[in-house]
Amino acid sequence: MLRAGVGLLLLGLCCSWLPARGSDDAEYVTCGSVVKLLNTRHNVRLHSHDVKYGSGSGQQSVTGVESSDDANSYWRLRGKTDNDCSRGKPIKCGQAIRLTHVNTGKNLHTHHFSSPLSNNQEVSAFGDDGEGDDLDAWTVQCSDTLWEREDAVRLKHVGTNVFLTITGEQYSHPIRGQREVHGMTSANVHNYWKAMEGVFIKPSSAPGSSKHDEL
Repeated sequence: MLRAGVGLLLLGLCCSWLPARGSDDAEYVTCGSVVKLLNTRHNVRLHSHDVKYGSGSGQQSVTGVESSDDANSYWRLRGKTDNDCSRGKPIKCGQAIRLTHVNTGKNLHTHHFSSPLSNNQEVSAFGDDGEGDDLDAWTVQCSDTLWEREDAVRLKHVGTNVFLTITGEQYSHPIRGQREVHGMTSANVHNYWKAMEGVFIKPSSAPGSSKHDEL
């Protein structure tokens, strides 16, 4: 109940705390933000739900959905450890982060299991209340020093060196129409992601300063 309440609170804040895209505060994607991630090639958002894979690891499935208003597409951006990503601090290109699914408390995860449709590497959601293991870390690959709001970035898995990818395969029952999310070793047009709707925690000072929000 507590976790569900926190999720609802965060989603409620989305309506009142999201900065205007044209403002300086909205320039960077920051630690602690809760966002939806859009695959720019296939125009679907990274999604998870309490549906387990019927093969492979049997862990919670991760998919892509077309809807922009699905509450199961929110992810909280955290550091590889809780001490290396202070709330409101812009995320650096090359920084390792975790992505925690807001509604279920599980982390975006991959490992050496085959994905069910494409036979690439399975991507799942793993852990409890935001705590999983070393295979929850992803490196942000972007074009400058910091992850800018308008940038499309790649997410490369720290442990297995695959990129978070969608190539278009669709599931049938019970998640008909949702796309398979998997890991691929090649960097290509199918593994670009952009931060979209969400709660973007604002930095308290300019990037590069030693000060940051502690909200």
